Amino acid sequence: MNRTVVYAIGGNALSSPTGDDQEQSARILAGVMSDVIDLLEAGWRVVLTHGNGPQVGHLMSLDANQEMDSWVAATQGMIGHSLAINLDSILRRRSRPESTSVVLTRVLVDPEDQGFKFPTKPVGPILSDKQVMSEDWDIAETVRGPRRVVASPKPLRILDLEVIRSLVEKSAIVICCGGGGIPVIEKENYLVGVPAVIDKDHLSALLAIDMNADALIISTAIDAVKTGFGTSEEKSHSKLSILEAKKHLENGEFPAGSMGPKISSLIHAVEMIPNIRSVLCQPGDAIKALRGDCGTTITISE
Repeated sequence: MNRTVVYAIGGNALSSPTGDDQEQSARILAGVMSDVIDLLEAGWRVVLTHGNGPQVGHLMSLDANQEMDSWVAATQGMIGHSLAINLDSILRRRSRPESTSVVLTRVLVDPEDQGFKFPTKPVGPILSDKQVMSEDWDIAETVRGPRRVVASPKPLRILDLEVIRSLVEKSAIVICCGGGGIPVIEKENYLVGVPAVIDKDHLSALLAIDMNADALIISTAIDAVKTGFGTSEEKSHSKLSILEAKKHLENGEFPAGSMGPKISSLIHAVEMIPNIRSVLCQPGDAIKALRGDCGTTITISE
């Protein structure tokens, strides 16, 4: 029986459209491609999700007045195409039977979500003084300067789930849920896009849960979960129980803007599917992390 893994790729692992850090991005992307092939050869069915922060920020700098959900959809297509064409080339060279499929993924959110009342997610470029004064946006001062902020609502339902599931059953490598999905609300029996950004790691966990996946892998720039990060007390963890991970979250070890969503997503997956392999690792380490030889595994108990 084939096992299914949801593998989440960070947005910074993908080549920036501005051309910055191309060499580093290429190395990271090579690690992701290697992971996918290793997983396929080990008998896994692979579903890829990805971030889009650098890419959507670049597009918004070109046209900040375009609707936010349109830019999320655009980056899903752009990044999905890039991943698919790379993977298809590798699959052909290796004479593997799988093919890729990119699914523009819409995600239902609650219009009454607290995030819409108190938007905090920075998006797009640094704003000029003129934009700050003239644009009808929520704006917050960040360490880099004033930026637009939007809601980051909780994902309720992946509207294209059955399409994703059917493609996986046909042995496709499905690339979906990009950038946390295209956020939509139900309004008078219609679906309407909204200016929001859904956390990609939370959505990856929801996808893994809804598909009853056997593993959730969140790949990131560090080799394992660390506490006391950057201090003399820094410690790497190969395994954390849900209780331990929650305690560290509450103590502020994992900031909301970086590791916090990753850890809470891995926890949520294990809470809903106790026997799921829920791991964090660097690109290139997927198989070893699933074996427990590297990375960090979140477990139901100690």
